[in-house]
Amino acid sequence: MAHLPRILLVDDDPAVRASLLFSLELQGFAVETYERGEDLAERTTFPDHGCLVLDYRLPGIDGVELLESLRQRGINLPAVLITSAPSRELRRRAAEAGAVIVEKPLLCDALTAAVRTGLADQWLAA
Repeated sequence: MAHLPRILLVDDDPAVRASLLFSLELQGFAVETYERGEDLAERTTFPDHGCLVLDYRLPGIDGVELLESLRQRGINLPAVLITSAPSRELRRRAAEAGAVIVEKPLLCDALTAAVRTGLADQWLAA
């Protein structure tokens, strides 16, 4: 049996987290959810093939700070940052950290398409 791509999802809103979990699992992904960025930051091992889906506005460490800290640890999984009305500065920081921004509200399949693109690019780079 083939291993499903693993999505590591961080969102502090329980309803959004549950909705994204459901949607991504329907698309064939194995999803692990986290309520806080610090919860994911404490993880010691990461999948070889997977994608980070991070809400920007988290209590404590925000999504970009989380991604920057993971990158410093050598964790280079593709990343999707979800947020509404991103500023120019946020867009710059996200790009520097290697994240694609998908804006809220999450319409149609924008998030799934961004995840699939990140995973495909990861496979090509391997």
